[in-house]
Amino acid sequence: MSFTNSYKQDSPVEPGYGPDPYDINWMMPLHETTLESDRVKVTPFIPSLYARAYADQVKAHPDIHRYYPLDLTSLDKILLKIETLVRRRPAYILFAIIDKARGDAFAGVIGLFGASPTNLSVEIAWIVVFPEFRRTYVTSNAVGLVLNYCLELPSAPPERRGLGFRRVQWSAHPENQPSIALAKRLGFKEEGVQRWTWVVPQVVESNGIPLRDGDPKSPSLGRHSAVLSLCADDWENGGRELVRHMIDRQ
Repeated sequence: MSFTNSYKQDSPVEPGYGPDPYDINWMMPLHETTLESDRVKVTPFIPSLYARAYADQVKAHPDIHRYYPLDLTSLDKILLKIETLVRRRPAYILFAIIDKARGDAFAGVIGLFGASPTNLSVEIAWIVVFPEFRRTYVTSNAVGLVLNYCLELPSAPPERRGLGFRRVQWSAHPENQPSIALAKRLGFKEEGVQRWTWVVPQVVESNGIPLRDGDPKSPSLGRHSAVLSLCADDWENGGRELVRHMIDRQ
């Protein structure tokens, strides 16, 4: 039997702010009420509103993406990743974190990657809280709201209605202890280290392991990922209350 392989790589995308009006292209219901607390709101990231401010934060704090497997060192690179990695993939969405208590200040970003309605699973990823907003209520509120959105049942009251997912994953560079510690404080359980998860740009932290001769992506090195999860049974056995406490604490 003969066969063909007609795969063609997508044509390159020019950096830009995306369509107007902006189409988030997210495959799941968006329960906006669930994604807001008294102090923080998590809302779809609209590049025309937030991308330049994000790039300004990167310029002011060059180490902000040290452990991230993406090159986000300029406005054009941020716009390109949002378009190619997120908007054009319906199982991915990026949110802006808004600090309502500080006059609706833009405080960072948080994403949901690889949503699977079939397997009821998703990963919280691309989490960046700008330095001014760290060690405050912002991070716990933002992550807590997204967890409620993912794990609460669709039959819940409108103010906390969720997607009913069974698994929410959290991955971090094994040396990014603040990220791992945050996940554990919010109830995530450590599962292990997934080796060689990413091919990473040279501007970010790798696993430091030399490549074999002839590696197709040389000289870009690789990165391991510490993997944690918070699942539906965890949620129903104290996880919901823990997250609510983290959101409500002063």
